[in-house]
Amino acid sequence: MTQVRPASALVIDDEAPALDELSYLLRTTFSITPVDAAQNSADALRHLQERHYDVVFLDVRMPGLNGIELGNVLRRFASPPAIVFVTAYEEYAVRAFDVGACDYLLKPVSRDRLRTALGRALGRPPERALDDDPSATIPVETAGRTRFIVRDQVSWVEAEGDYVRLHTAEGDAHLVRMPISHLEERWAAHGFIRIHRSYLVSFKRITEFSVTAGIHSVTVAGQSLPVSRRHVRDVRDRILRPGRRS
Repeated sequence: MTQVRPASALVIDDEAPALDELSYLLRTTFSITPVDAAQNSADALRHLQERHYDVVFLDVRMPGLNGIELGNVLRRFASPPAIVFVTAYEEYAVRAFDVGACDYLLKPVSRDRLRTALGRALGRPPERALDDDPSATIPVETAGRTRFIVRDQVSWVEAEGDYVRLHTAEGDAHLVRMPISHLEERWAAHGFIRIHRSYLVSFKRITEFSVTAGIHSVTVAGQSLPVSRRHVRDVRDRILRPGRRS
């Protein structure tokens, strides 16, 4: 059986949260690699000069060349990538398809809708959704290599500005660019609980809940982490709940 090579993608959006969200979905939900990102047309063209992409996800409203103008440039390539527009505005759809777009997605983009767009762009169904698997992974870039960290390996997550640091049961720590709120939303159903604006923890790995001089904390994988007043009740209630580890 012939093995299908992974598809590559370039995501172009001048709004960092939207850029990070779509890039994250492509990396972790579908077998798309690499997924590169650009916040304007100039950066995008530099990426496109360096490598060929199977599919380009384009925002419409951007500084410099807008998405429609950049789409016109892309379709003149000797081997043009498939183009998928991703925007909050419905009124550009006709112009988008005029430049040869294979799909037009409205923000926020759902996984099911993205799966459909990828199928159209690649001419084949995308690989299975990794996030449907309890062993979902997060790609970590290290020294030019991509390592996949399994969610179940993560004991706790620490916010560091626009990044999060994943602390594993083995004692390793991996820096990934994404907001902690994003992981909180996606991992809540898999036993992760927010205890502080800076910390998200695997609930099953909490071994102690304590109060010292009015300061609440939990111990996770041997590490003492603060619990903010906002989250104390939720953490305490979950710890005292019968069958909490099941």
